[in-house]
Amino acid sequence: MNRDRYGSSVGPGCGRLLLAAGLLVLAPFATAQAAAAASTGSNAAEQARPRIGLVLGGGGARGAAHIGVLEVLEKMRVPVDCVAGTSMGGLVAGVYAAGLSPATMRAELAKADWHDLFQDSPNYSERAFRRKVEERRFLPASETGVGPDGVKYQTGVVTGQKIKLFFNQLVGDYRGQRQIESLPLPLSIIATDLVQGARVVFREGSLTTAMRASMSVPGLMSPVETRGMRLVDGGLVDNVPIDEARSRCQADVVIAVNVGSPLLKADEISGLLSVTTQMVNILTEQNVTHSLATLKPTDIYIKPDLEGVSAGDFERTSETADRGVRAAEAVADRLRSLAVSEAAYAAWTEKIQVARRAAPRIDEVQIAGLKRVNPAVVEDHIDVKAGDSVDPAKINSELLRAYGDGHYENVDYAVLTERERNILRVTPLEKSWGPDYLRYGVNLDTNFKANSTYALRAAYQKTWLNELGGELLAYGEIGSDTGIGLDYYQPLDAQQRYFVETNLHYGSKLSGIYQNNQQLAEYRVIQGEARIGAGINLGTIGQARAGWSENWWNPRLETGSPFLPSLSKQYGGWFGLVDLDQTDRLYFPTSGWRTTVGYFDSPANHFSKLDAGGSVFHSVGDWVFSSRVSYQGSPVGQLPVYDAGSLGGMLNMTAFAIGQLKGDDMTYGNVRAERIIGRLPLGLRGDMRIGLALEAAKVGTPYTETNLKGWINSTAVYLGGETPLGPLYLGYGYSSSGSTGGYYNIYLFLGTP
Repeated sequence: MNRDRYGSSVGPGCGRLLLAAGLLVLAPFATAQAAAAASTGSNAAEQARPRIGLVLGGGGARGAAHIGVLEVLEKMRVPVDCVAGTSMGGLVAGVYAAGLSPATMRAELAKADWHDLFQDSPNYSERAFRRKVEERRFLPASETGVGPDGVKYQTGVVTGQKIKLFFNQLVGDYRGQRQIESLPLPLSIIATDLVQGARVVFREGSLTTAMRASMSVPGLMSPVETRGMRLVDGGLVDNVPIDEARSRCQADVVIAVNVGSPLLKADEISGLLSVTTQMVNILTEQNVTHSLATLKPTDIYIKPDLEGVSAGDFERTSETADRGVRAAEAVADRLRSLAVSEAAYAAWTEKIQVARRAAPRIDEVQIAGLKRVNPAVVEDHIDVKAGDSVDPAKINSELLRAYGDGHYENVDYAVLTERERNILRVTPLEKSWGPDYLRYGVNLDTNFKANSTYALRAAYQKTWLNELGGELLAYGEIGSDTGIGLDYYQPLDAQQRYFVETNLHYGSKLSGIYQNNQQLAEYRVIQGEARIGAGINLGTIGQARAGWSENWWNPRLETGSPFLPSLSKQYGGWFGLVDLDQTDRLYFPTSGWRTTVGYFDSPANHFSKLDAGGSVFHSVGDWVFSSRVSYQGSPVGQLPVYDAGSLGGMLNMTAFAIGQLKGDDMTYGNVRAERIIGRLPLGLRGDMRIGLALEAAKVGTPYTETNLKGWINSTAVYLGGETPLGPLYLGYGYSSSGSTGGYYNIYLFLGTP
């Protein structure tokens, strides 16, 4: 009898049973061991594959071809171990490393309105109303900083406000700020230090900041200031960063995609912009040539055929991506050697995908970094409360409205976690060229006959004189119209909803007197006004105010026969004004409405004046339809000659000279149809149009052109559009009214009203 080690008695039959049981128990372990051995072999095979570095070069909109290349790599199951990118290549590389699939990337970039993204300001209807008033008088692009250090200028045509918010949404920063070092796929993004001229490589820090810095085309987009550097487009120093991919993940094989723009031909270099573009292209091509020289026979070089696609053709994203597909398929045989099994590729894909957590609940909202602006002004735009999550579309809209206040270079945000608390940190960057500015304006309004006007306008503006945002504006104007003025605006609360304002103005302008389409006299009218009032800002919709206005009027005959009384007049009265504007543009709107209602009552002079008008705009495709109506009249008494209503000029009874129709009880209306025939280039908002306007007016009590009875007609045809100096109109107006054989004028208008 045999005994086991524990002294139990075991017979021969039992021994065989125990042996069988033992084999059953050990079988799973043997199977697992065999599987482990097989897996080890498989892993060894996968680990034996070459390490692959993907390089995505810069090229503006041409960089959409990278998406097509990624689609082919995905289809062929080619994994990569790191990715390096510059400019648009940096954007695609960053989004790819953040976990977006090529298909999602294609869809998101295709539906983006790139023309709008390259315009910092929100829709005109969303801007602060005070900024709208400034832009009516002075050219928006003329803002120049002035201070103890001298004159300072804006650092780019655009500051990249909308582009940065777009990047935030694309990579999911509203769920928590994405850091490069935390991405599962090693990533490098290249930028250029504008001060040192050195190559800067982002391997850590904010992903969207790196993407934005790498795309900062000098002159077009403002540099990004971070880490004590001023960063611009990485294409200036390393547009196809092959060496960076080798060092980032010790790549054995580099797949390099070059989408750079070719040098311009001689006949394409015709202006300052094209010369600047060519200079950048030369610098870029020089470093690209150097980079490509480092490619090895085992590396794969892809250069899509992008003939006819420019760096600004962002609306052709899908077409450009398709060209990338064709270029990658052309080297499919070489890519196939880098492919892995379906299981291995699925494992790699799972590894680089980032779990999409829900947007966290916010515990606190912070406004950080302000030095002059009262944080309450920014807070008034932000509607995120404790317990809310961040909705990307909503926060973008709110930050754009804050940007529309006009005090900042950009307004950004980050969702951070500190001590288990989720913080929405809003970071407005105040203008480096502020807070004091010079502003300019020009005006030319002529019918090539008489009573034409021209003026040059300049102003000095001081902002944030106190913590509530007091502003002082001193201005002057020279030309056919001259004048000087001083405005002081003082908000009464931190949110700037209520205000008081004082306005002083003194100047002169030319005014013609007409009868039977002949100019009988021309006067230089000297006018002065002192106004004090209080009001309320109605969000971004408009403004209402009321107060007292004291006026001085003194006409001096320049040419012709006397018509006006040879005396000066001083008169005062109460005024009220409601000014609302919800159009999408200051000049040449495509949609929206605007209305102004002004009322003045002078008890001592026994008259009042109602000056009211409104416009609506609607677009269908490339057609814009609009209508305007207005009224000038006296609800009490009769308008005196020194405060009469007036019509005439471009799209204000175009067939008549400026101010040719004067009187009381004046009604006007027009309907317009305009065809958009061209749009301004990337970074500028506006278009060029041809238009037709049908106009009509009725003067109940005429002071000039007294023989025109009842409704007066006018038809105008014109060419109009945006220019760097403001709106431009060239038009012709004709009226068959009256018995003088008709009225007509050819008009040229340029500048601010």
